[in-house]
Amino acid sequence: MKTFFSSPLFREFLIFAGILGVALTVSTMMAEPSLATSMIDTSDNVGAVSAATGGEGSLKDLVKTILDYALTFLGFVCVVMVIYGGILYVTSAGNDDNAGKAKKILLYCAIGIILILVSYALVNTILGAGLGGASTSGTTTGTAI
Repeated sequence: MKTFFSSPLFREFLIFAGILGVALTVSTMMAEPSLATSMIDTSDNVGAVSAATGGEGSLKDLVKTILDYALTFLGFVCVVMVIYGGILYVTSAGNDDNAGKAKKILLYCAIGIILILVSYALVNTILGAGLGGASTSGTTTGTAI
């Protein structure tokens, strides 16, 4: 008899918890200001680094920008797969194999979109807390009415 603890879902949960634990440990270690500032030397050409990284002056903003582009690309791939799954489902014409394949594609795309949204929130939270404050790239400020 299979139990929950021997199921693949439990193993995936353990892997996710381990990755999350490592990410939180790294972000806690980077919260030390002396560690973050020791990576930048006074002889470094900050202007050249900023120009080479697309205007990003800090490592945190550069990592956030790269991850944002990667997650945006994955979101685009999910949307394309949803369209493909929808077309496959509509054109299945009663063929149970094609309809089942389309349902699997749509299910996996829904799970993928949820994972992308959760990972986007985790990236912004970890990078925002990692060096003491929220990331400033891509944010706007306004006045309350």
